[in-house]
Amino acid sequence: MTPDLLLALSAFALVTVITPGPNNLMLLASGANFGFRRTIPHMLGIGLGFPAMVLLMGLGVGQIFEIWPQAHTVLLVISVIYMLWLAWKIAHAAPPPEAGSEPAGRPLNFLQAAAFQWVNPKAWSMALGAITLYAAGREPGAVLWVAGTYVAVSGISTTSWTVLGREMRRLLNRPARLRAFNWTMAALLVASLLPVLLQGQP
Repeated sequence: MTPDLLLALSAFALVTVITPGPNNLMLLASGANFGFRRTIPHMLGIGLGFPAMVLLMGLGVGQIFEIWPQAHTVLLVISVIYMLWLAWKIAHAAPPPEAGSEPAGRPLNFLQAAAFQWVNPKAWSMALGAITLYAAGREPGAVLWVAGTYVAVSGISTTSWTVLGREMRRLLNRPARLRAFNWTMAALLVASLLPVLLQGQP
């Protein structure tokens, strides 16, 4: 891969991972509710899980949709159900007024965050777009460059959104404020499904 193409790929990857989406909304909520340290496994799950998805997509997993078109519908149903469940968890993460500083629930662990990429509609779009633009021939070397670039830039995105959430904790020092924040994050997570539902595919 030439330096110019690698620079373009890096810019594309950074823009796609740092813009708002299900992963970043969940990191923002996790940082606000659980702090930076407890969110690290979630961050690593995204930072390594999504590039692994890109790698597998580039090596041919995406062809399952050409062989079995109904897989689009199956994935869409699974995605909607799982994201609604995650939205419910986020909405109910705030402690009741009489609780202490430790929030109810727990952040996603590494495996949960990595597995989430496969039911995250934005992740599917990002992976397909990156492979189509920068590894159209599906050569293993080019696919590895794309996946490796996402590993490199994911740390910037996951750290930024988690730190932003952690800093927002100062404004969410009252249970009512934290509860309102969590319900807002849950609503935004559900809203992120609307473009996918309107298109009818992941």
